[in-house]
Amino acid sequence: MGLLGLLVGLGLLVLFAFRGWSVLLLAPFAALVAALFGGEPLLANLTQVFMVNAGGFLAQFFPIFLLGAVFGKLMDDSGAVTSVAGFMAERLGERRVILAVVLAGAAVTYGGVSLFVAFFVIVPMARSLFRAAAIPRRLIPAAIVLGTSTFTMSALPGTPSIQNAIPMPFFGTTPFAAPGLGIIASLIMLGAGLWWLHRAEAAARRAGEGYGDDVEDAAERAAADELVRERATTAREFDPAELRRGQRSSGPSPVASAILPLVVVVVVNLVMSLVVLPRLDVSYLAEQRFGGTSLAAVAGVWSVAVALAAAIATTIALNWARLPALRQTMDAGANASVLPAFSVASLVGFGAVVAALPAFTIVRDWVLAIEGGPLVSLAVATNILAALTGSASGGLTIALDALGPTYVELAARSGIDLALMHRVAVIGSGTLDILPHNGAVVSLLAICGLTHRDSYFDIVMVGIVTSLVALVAVIALGSALGSF
Repeated sequence: MGLLGLLVGLGLLVLFAFRGWSVLLLAPFAALVAALFGGEPLLANLTQVFMVNAGGFLAQFFPIFLLGAVFGKLMDDSGAVTSVAGFMAERLGERRVILAVVLAGAAVTYGGVSLFVAFFVIVPMARSLFRAAAIPRRLIPAAIVLGTSTFTMSALPGTPSIQNAIPMPFFGTTPFAAPGLGIIASLIMLGAGLWWLHRAEAAARRAGEGYGDDVEDAAERAAADELVRERATTAREFDPAELRRGQRSSGPSPVASAILPLVVVVVVNLVMSLVVLPRLDVSYLAEQRFGGTSLAAVAGVWSVAVALAAAIATTIALNWARLPALRQTMDAGANASVLPAFSVASLVGFGAVVAALPAFTIVRDWVLAIEGGPLVSLAVATNILAALTGSASGGLTIALDALGPTYVELAARSGIDLALMHRVAVIGSGTLDILPHNGAVVSLLAICGLTHRDSYFDIVMVGIVTSLVALVAVIALGSALGSF
């Protein structure tokens, strides 16, 4: 009965989340259903397992949600994201339209701009470029997914994405874990994705397909759609409803002022991770008032938080005159972080209740028994949970909360570098999460005025297939050569 309860609880969570019900309600309800079937005490699971683990996730990662959302909103309202996207389009020209859209998305998301901010800025630019080049608009979502939701989310070393931050407290790693393997994975995703998109473009030209007809006001309707909002907030770290608040600059930011904050994120993150924090005396962290922790458990989050804070200060300093409603903009960014953070925390609480059930040992033993060793079983676990929840961050945290200590032991026993475990876990979470019910996919299609039938196959090819190929390559190279 315990295993049945686990499956029923998970099924209810997936089914009703896809229908747009709030995860804040669904996750505790589904957790209690699983506990009920397992004959476990309900109130104890709610307050001592669900809430404690959800609160623990917020305690660790809310600063990144908060600072990332504020930074994204500032970049949007100052016109900086528009400026970066326009710069890419101008430099690459009409003959490299797809590349321009992909690199524009990659530049802003690797620089720390929230995904949904990038969506609402890059989609109009992509429409204009694709229309002028007579490329079918059905390819726009795939081009944006490739640039924003693949290698810059999970593979590029130092990416400030929440997915790259989640393994750090578990493995004691930094945002730059396994940099060589991350770069190789990024090149595979980018190269294979561009190959597929150019192949699709060539086929459409041969068929005389053309751009097609736009859907008017699709982005505005998507931003106001509560169903899109509920799905979106479990997928990434920004509440789309807050995009309409604050006040945008009347014109784009100068390119230098737009690009510098993105550079600051990467450089400060690198310096904090590799130079500043390793030289600090943080022995005080062992004191009980600081949680009795260690630098390894907090360094990664500290690095990303300081980098985003520095980028926020840089953005305000460079764009002061283009932020006419600074308080409203920062308030909107702060508010945009709350619902996504609590939604993912609720998924974490659900996972903690499930992992505490006696029946979960069956699932754990099955995962650990997968042939190929710890790297393969870790990749399978993160893939499955990200797919079921439709959330890379939620699935990754559930997997590591339940199995993280076990994988640390297996890595020590097998001589596997934890940096390699980090990179495999992150890339694994960013593959099958892009299934049809994924909030980012649903939101992007709504913003573009397209349907799954129009564009989803190309999203699968550039978002899932390329990431799976890169994941296999990282596991193979890591197994043969170790982490580098």
